[in-house]
Amino acid sequence: MTAAHETNLLIVGAGPAGIAAAVMADSLDMRSTLIEAGQVGGKLHHIGALENMPGNWQTGPALADALAADIARITQSARCRLLCGRAVRVDGHDHHVEVVLDDGQVLTAAAAVVATGVTTLAPQHTDWVTVPEGLWAPPLWRACPEDLHGVTYVIGADRPLGTWLRAHPHVQRTLNVLCPPEDDYKAAEVATDDRVRLLPISRVVVTEARHSQGGWEIRADSRSGEQTAYVASTVLNNLGNRPSALEGLVQGSDGYCPPDQQHPRVLIAGDLRSARFQRIITAQGSGAQAALARYYGTALVTA
Repeated sequence: MTAAHETNLLIVGAGPAGIAAAVMADSLDMRSTLIEAGQVGGKLHHIGALENMPGNWQTGPALADALAADIARITQSARCRLLCGRAVRVDGHDHHVEVVLDDGQVLTAAAAVVATGVTTLAPQHTDWVTVPEGLWAPPLWRACPEDLHGVTYVIGADRPLGTWLRAHPHVQRTLNVLCPPEDDYKAAEVATDDRVRLLPISRVVVTEARHSQGGWEIRADSRSGEQTAYVASTVLNNLGNRPSALEGLVQGSDGYCPPDQQHPRVLIAGDLRSARFQRIITAQGSGAQAALARYYGTALVTA
């Protein structure tokens, strides 16, 4: 275990929320350690279009580069350091917090901001998609137009569907979208795009095609109980997200981590808070608010 040090704030996750917390902490002369296992900017690097961000940001990668520059700037001071590592647990104590990394290292500080966000939902985490073990498709939000071959089916109508269409306005490909009832309100946002063919379903079973040329076979149950078989050259996962919670956090029934239910020294920011407020701008605001709450010694107000 590491010896106690003078770090004021451990920040887990260098996405929009974690970066906002680090920048705010730096502006308040707080000493912070920003812990990230991957790229600074996280999923921003794969978001092709932004439409609800102030500042005229057009793409996720451009914003990610700007945020990385912010981190490069503040790490030049002695107040912030960037640590490459994967956090697996956080524990709040009376006078400090501990964050455990996957290599066994234990970091201590006065408080922690946990902004680990969400990860792509897989079929085994749903009750309406069945696939053979080890067989699944890449997420839509990572797909490039050249990845789409032949007839393309999208499993789920989560919001990355609209983002992908806006990012590729000139790509004329039909996306056959298998939409469960819980995604209807999201699908309504893209229903007028003539590149989308919405297929309301209640359940799907995906298997490898039996013919020699490869591909996929999809058996879908309509909401009225009728079954239809489809053959696809490309299948993409658009099921949505699930929270990437660390051990030690209090989770609700949906897996998310309500800020007001955590140890007072553990502050939750970004998409990890709730399924309702998963936007870049709300993540940034919550990260900055978490750092301010710790600075002023006040409770973190929930969204």
